Amino acid sequence: MYDVAIIGAGVVGGQIARELSRYKLSVCILEKEADVATGATRANSGIVHAGFDAKEGTLKARLNVQGSKMMKEVCGDLGVPYINNGSLVIGFGDKDMEQIKALYNRGIVNGVEKLEILSKSQLERIEPNISKNAIGALFAPTGAIVSPYELAIASIGNAMDNGAELKLNFKVNSIKFKGEVYHISSDNESVCARYVVNAAGVHSDYIAGLAGDNSFKITPRKGEYMLLDKVCGHIVSHTIFRTPSEKGKGILVSPTVDGNLILGPTSVDIDDKEDNSTTAEGLDRIRREVCENVENIPLSKVITSFCGLRATGSTGDFIIDIKNRFVNVAGIESPGLTAAPAIAKYVAQILKNNSLELQEKEGFNPKRRPMHYFSMLTTEEKNKLIKENPSYGKIVCRCEMVSEGEIIDAIRTNPKAATVDGVKFRTRSGAGRCQGGFCSPSVVEILARELKTSVLDITKSGGNTNILICKTKGGGLN
Repeated sequence: MYDVAIIGAGVVGGQIARELSRYKLSVCILEKEADVATGATRANSGIVHAGFDAKEGTLKARLNVQGSKMMKEVCGDLGVPYINNGSLVIGFGDKDMEQIKALYNRGIVNGVEKLEILSKSQLERIEPNISKNAIGALFAPTGAIVSPYELAIASIGNAMDNGAELKLNFKVNSIKFKGEVYHISSDNESVCARYVVNAAGVHSDYIAGLAGDNSFKITPRKGEYMLLDKVCGHIVSHTIFRTPSEKGKGILVSPTVDGNLILGPTSVDIDDKEDNSTTAEGLDRIRREVCENVENIPLSKVITSFCGLRATGSTGDFIIDIKNRFVNVAGIESPGLTAAPAIAKYVAQILKNNSLELQEKEGFNPKRRPMHYFSMLTTEEKNKLIKENPSYGKIVCRCEMVSEGEIIDAIRTNPKAATVDGVKFRTRSGAGRCQGGFCSPSVVEILARELKTSVLDITKSGGNTNILICKTKGGGLN
């Protein structure tokens, strides 16, 4: 029996789990996939939005601004990269500039600090590669960038280190409320909990429906991205937006915390909640629009493309409410990543207001060692560590200079990596220019050795995504 079961191990579910792990509660996180942060959290721009875009008076606006102010400290505690690079919304004509002024006024009402409207010359001074057709911009110095999947992984790992449990491959197919207790079942297992938090992203309407709540609908909104090599990360220093439309903030150009350049996303409503495929049309749109916004983007340097599905709710705002001890945290589209720390506090207060006792736990540790701590060491410190543990001196991924020791750490540290993608999103092994072309075989061997299994059992991302399918003649596969 758990006090709280959280359905969904994305950044929102992870932040909620971390917040609840501060208290004397038994908390369980249920995730249908083989790893955490596999949905919208993984295919995300990584932008910490300042808070000028969300409509005044909405829950989305309030939690966006609160979360933006919290994010630096949260990332610092969890060892997650955070860069306060600022954001720009650029305009190309009088109509755009009118919208920029409206965004400025909205941001002031929402409580965004230090907003400024820039002239053409001011814009070109801080962003030399901006389109020469841009005539001005809204500047939000509080905008920032993070690694969204690292934030989710670190949040869940910190929650687990403080007592929370994680159950992977737990696809919820039944929720029954009996005797003041929720019975939550998958095909193979059941758990019981006094309270449930539904943070299931694009599937949150389905999960709510299992509990008898059909009050909202989630539409998946496809967003495609392109990622450029690190040699392109300097082309812009700020996150560059166009003036937004009703379907979002448009195609952006932004550096990432890892030094790459990210382009996207598109914004297309679809029906299939599992369709994360990229399309020729979507990628062509990205190529066309980014070149309208920023000059000198070398599109020949694209190293990968990917797609995420945003959970667009039918209410137009975040859906965070409670009924009969069941909390919906749904429709958390952009700026959901930014709002996640504030959402966690908000949900904890809702639970407290509904008779869940929140007694602070002695010994709660909010800190976590950075996943990339080895790269942060001085040469002297690295050599000392290599002398103590030679695995840190064995480079597995040459593109990102990831050592075997770091991969082993990822496999042994909560939440433990058990797939090739799991290693990639914790260490960046396979995330560089060759996209795992050289390091993947070594990663498979290390996973098999550490997990005490055959290389034939190692998968890319769980399920039927095995890397190797059979032994060839004279093979030495374990």
